[in-house]
Amino acid sequence: MADRVHIIWDNSNIFVSGRSVCDKIEYKPGGFRINFENLIDLAADARPIEQVFCVGSVPPPTDSVWGHIKRLTGKKPELYERGAASGKEQAVDQALQTRMLRLGYDYNPPETIVLLSGDGSGFEEGIGFFSDLKRLHGIGWNVEVLSWRDHCKRQMREWAEQNGLFVSLDDFYSSVTFLEKLRHAKPLDFSTRPRRAA
Repeated sequence: MADRVHIIWDNSNIFVSGRSVCDKIEYKPGGFRINFENLIDLAADARPIEQVFCVGSVPPPTDSVWGHIKRLTGKKPELYERGAASGKEQAVDQALQTRMLRLGYDYNPPETIVLLSGDGSGFEEGIGFFSDLKRLHGIGWNVEVLSWRDHCKRQMREWAEQNGLFVSLDDFYSSVTFLEKLRHAKPLDFSTRPRRAA
């Protein structure tokens, strides 16, 4: 049976960084969107999803992505929405990081964590997503990072390439994004997705 995956999704990071990539590839004011269903499918790579934790400016409750995730997992994703005040953002990130660290206690043997973010801030102080990924890896978790290449903290990308897996979203740009009223997302081609060696 394929390893189960636990998806940690920093939506604000993926969206804001993706919009910058869009500006370089096909600049269109406004209209840039993430195809959430394809993004989740790319993260899962046909493996069973145990759970999804999402932080950031999350899609509205009516968005089809939540139904898609519930169909894949049988449960609702856990959502941590950032408020407008900058003081709330770090607290929200920390709530998600605490949830990440609980995985290390709640699942034995370790499974696979997939981080959708390039945010490696706080690593120098031993805090943040990158530090907690290293902690989970240190107790046996498989680690994968999906991020926009030039918007991922370099040390985190290089560490993932050496110790787990780094998947550049740039390689799947036309499938994980669309332009409202201008361009649909293309179907995913999983044959080009990097995978860990068996």
